[in-house]
Amino acid sequence: MKRYRNGEIWDFEQEMQQLLGDGFCEEREVILGLDGDTTCTVCVCMPLLPFAVSLPDPPPILSRAVAGCSNHNSVGETAARDALELVMADALSKAGSTRFCVQAVCLAVSGVNHPTDEERILNWLREIFPSHVQFFVQNDAVAALASGTMGKLHGCVLIAGTGTIAYGFTEDGRDARAAGAGPVLGDWGSGYGIAAQALTAAVRAYDGRGPYTALTSSILRKLDLSSPDELIGWTYSDPSWARIAALVPVVVSCAEGGDEVANKILRDAVQELASSVKAVVRRLCLCGEEGNDPFPLVMVGGVLEANKKWDIGREVINCIHKDFPGVHPICPKVEPAIGAALLAWNFLARYSRRGTLRSETYSS
Repeated sequence: MKRYRNGEIWDFEQEMQQLLGDGFCEEREVILGLDGDTTCTVCVCMPLLPFAVSLPDPPPILSRAVAGCSNHNSVGETAARDALELVMADALSKAGSTRFCVQAVCLAVSGVNHPTDEERILNWLREIFPSHVQFFVQNDAVAALASGTMGKLHGCVLIAGTGTIAYGFTEDGRDARAAGAGPVLGDWGSGYGIAAQALTAAVRAYDGRGPYTALTSSILRKLDLSSPDELIGWTYSDPSWARIAALVPVVVSCAEGGDEVANKILRDAVQELASSVKAVVRRLCLCGEEGNDPFPLVMVGGVLEANKKWDIGREVINCIHKDFPGVHPICPKVEPAIGAALLAWNFLARYSRRGTLRSETYSS
């Protein structure tokens, strides 16, 4: 196992070993579940419960830790790895555990879109943990789905936070996804997409290429700027995705105040989010041959939270329901990091019944 390149974050393990003795890990086997996106990374440490019993709802959690962004497309591979290693060490330290007690790690992060991404992360994890640990590398959407289905991969999940993706699974293991390609390739409907369109509308209104919109004055007030000319400098001084997406509440407030430009941006976002889900449902035939079969749709992300009169999540459901009346929306009771831990438990339980264990990826 390697030590952390920028610090001694694993030093607590030596103290734990001296304090509790060699047989400690046999009595305290644990699972790590990680959910990472462009905003932050969360890691939970969960006890490895017996496979012969049903998982309690909610499952027991020993500790929770938070670190920065772990999307390598956003912050680079080195910073992403640093965040992941730091958050795992922090969670184990808080739980009074060590890497030798870990039986499985389910790492679900945005930016895992290709087998090369998965293999690179698996190789890195193998350097950090003892050889007995099992690894499951996922896209963060998979953990979000599991957070609403107690670790079972069936149905569809829609994430709409800083970014957006729709991801679905059938009971026989087929999967499909839509969107999730990042802002350059069009994460329309995401927090970034909504806010970027609002900034564009403000600039267009100012220079005469677009209609008047209350977004201009509202955004300037929010950012403490005096002129639309300053929006250009503000935007490119730090074009991080989460920083731009933080302007979504301004767009919602303007829409609720009757601004037509803001309302159009939100209506377009609803259509984009609904079309992503519909594409996945059709490809996997989650709705059955007649289109009326029930299927779960897990809804995750700040854009979908029903905390305003202009309820984006509700409008997305209404739009999907017109084509697929069997849609069953689910607001998860637990966060995606716990969904990742539940996935790891289910994978271990499945392989235990088969008598085989292997590290696995589960992403298209």
